[in-house]
Amino acid sequence: MEVIIVTGLSGAGKSQAMNCIEDLGYYCVDNMPPKLINEFITLAENNSEIDKAAFVVDIRQGSFFKDLNNCLEELKANGREYRIMFLEASDRVLIRRYKETRRSHPLSKDSITAGIKEERERLETVRDQASYIIDTSAYKTADLNEEIKQLLSSGEREDSFTITVMSFGFKHGIPVDADWVLDARFIPNPYYIPSLKKLTGNNKKIREFVMRHQIARDFTGRVVGLALDLIPGYIQEGKYNLVLAIGCTGGHHRSVAIANELYERFTELGKHTVVIHRDL
Repeated sequence: MEVIIVTGLSGAGKSQAMNCIEDLGYYCVDNMPPKLINEFITLAENNSEIDKAAFVVDIRQGSFFKDLNNCLEELKANGREYRIMFLEASDRVLIRRYKETRRSHPLSKDSITAGIKEERERLETVRDQASYIIDTSAYKTADLNEEIKQLLSSGEREDSFTITVMSFGFKHGIPVDADWVLDARFIPNPYYIPSLKKLTGNNKKIREFVMRHQIARDFTGRVVGLALDLIPGYIQEGKYNLVLAIGCTGGHHRSVAIANELYERFTELGKHTVVIHRDL
């Protein structure tokens, strides 16, 4: 029986993810106490109508959530395979979503920021075990649905592997969810050219300025080659996503242009790729 455990930060889109997963034919249960997951699977295995199920498990369950690690160990001991889908978003985006919905954070009714910080700490262990980590900060509903469909497709595992290319500015801090952090500050900076200063790496002029340098072309080529070489190894270890963070000083020019170039190259190679410009 195919089992997906959906977890992650409050406000990151777990409800929307479950709607999409249910549309893919999974039997979905929200807010399931971890102790009951194995019992439900045993019951479902005697029902020919249920061959795949998904469970949302998160900190809303209070003390029940502490049982999740024991549940996962029990699944392994019983020879039951499972995948963990972990949804997250930046603090800034989560705070905005809470303010828009006028809801309080389940761990702190007084301070959304404090609640998010505590939740990240509580979820750190399960995040480390995740098969998929999806950052929904820049996603619309359709984007999230498409990524989930790609990840849970019945095709080859490598076809379901997701590469997220993220641009960022070092002066704003390194992305905490990055697998690779790559520094693009060796590339000549268009910021110091008056006609280019106010543009971003999404502009054709900036892209052309950055990519006309041989060192930038060599860099992107080697990043693509290394990623393609290592993806089979990640899949072998049960990892289905890779977050490549490309940084420059402010996250507006060089890193954005390089991230866009990498996105296009990976996409042309048939890889499921997402591009996020964190600091634009």
